Amino acid sequence: MHGGNQSGVSDFILLGLSENPENEQVLFWMFLLMYLVTVVGNVLIILAIGTDSRLHTPMYFFLANLSFTDLFFVTNTVPKMLVNLQSQNKVISYAGCLAQLYFLVSLVALDNLILATMAYDRYVAICRPLYYTTVMSSGICILFLTLCWVFSVIYGLIHTLLMTRVTFCGSRKIHYIFCEMYVLLRIACSNTKVNHMVLIATGSLIFLIPFGFMIMSYVRIVSAILRIPSASSKYKAFSTCASHLAVVTLFYGTLGMVYLKPLNTYSMKDSVATVMYAVVTPMMNPFIYSLRNKDMHGALGRLFLGKAFQRFTQG
Repeated sequence: MHGGNQSGVSDFILLGLSENPENEQVLFWMFLLMYLVTVVGNVLIILAIGTDSRLHTPMYFFLANLSFTDLFFVTNTVPKMLVNLQSQNKVISYAGCLAQLYFLVSLVALDNLILATMAYDRYVAICRPLYYTTVMSSGICILFLTLCWVFSVIYGLIHTLLMTRVTFCGSRKIHYIFCEMYVLLRIACSNTKVNHMVLIATGSLIFLIPFGFMIMSYVRIVSAILRIPSASSKYKAFSTCASHLAVVTLFYGTLGMVYLKPLNTYSMKDSVATVMYAVVTPMMNPFIYSLRNKDMHGALGRLFLGKAFQRFTQG
C-alpha cells in the first residue's frame, strides 16, 4: 500500500495539555466556561447588530461577520477538546483531524482578512469621509466579504490537501489540544519540505500583506487624526479605531508567538500561546468591541429590554 494512503487508515490520539486527571478537570471547567462566554458574547454581538438598524453600517457589518467567524472557530476545536478532557478515549479519526485542521486554517485566515477589511473601512471613514458612502457601499462590502471567504477557503484547501500527502508512522500521539498544522508536520515521517515551502509562500500572502496594509492604514489614520483641530473630534475619531486596534494587536500578538519561530523549536510551551489565539482571542473580541462603544451599549440594551429601554433613554 502507498504510504500516503496508509496515513489515512489510522486514527490520532489527542493527549491535550495534561495527562494528569486532576489537571484535566480544572482545564475542562476552565475551557467550558471560556467556550460559553465566547458563544454568548459573539451571539449577542450578531443579534444586536442584526436587530438594530442604527448599526447597519459597514463597520458593524464586518464586526458581525468577525463574531460569526470566531463562533465557528471555537466550535471547531473546543467541544472536541472538552470531550477529550472528560474521556479516557482521546482518539480523533484521520478524517476528523483533517477536517479540524481545514476549518482551523481557513478561519484563522478569514479572521485576518476581515480585520484587514475593517482597517480599510476605518481608513476611508477618517481619511476620505466625503467618499465613504460611495467607497463602502453595501455592494462593495459584500464583494470584500466574498473575497475574504474565497481566499480563506482556497488557503485552507491547499494546506489540507498537502497534508493528505504526508505519511505518519510510529506514534500518532499528539501532545496538543487539537489537530494543528505544525504539530502534525512534527510527527510526520515523510518529507514535509513542500508543506513548509507552501506554508511560507501562502502565509506571506494571506497574513503579511494584510498586516502590512493594516499598518499603512493606521499610519495614515493617526496622521489624519492628529490634524483634527477639535480635541473632542480627535477623541471620537480615535475611539472608533481603538477597539479594532486592540483586537488586531491581540490577534497578531498571539499568532506571532506561535508561528514566528522555527518548526523544530515548537514545544508544549507553545500550547499556552495557541490557547490564547484559539480560545482567548475569540472570547475577548466581543468585550473589546462593546466595552467603550456607546452604539453597541445602546443596541445591547434595546436587544435585552426592547421598548422599555427606548422609553427610558428618550425620557
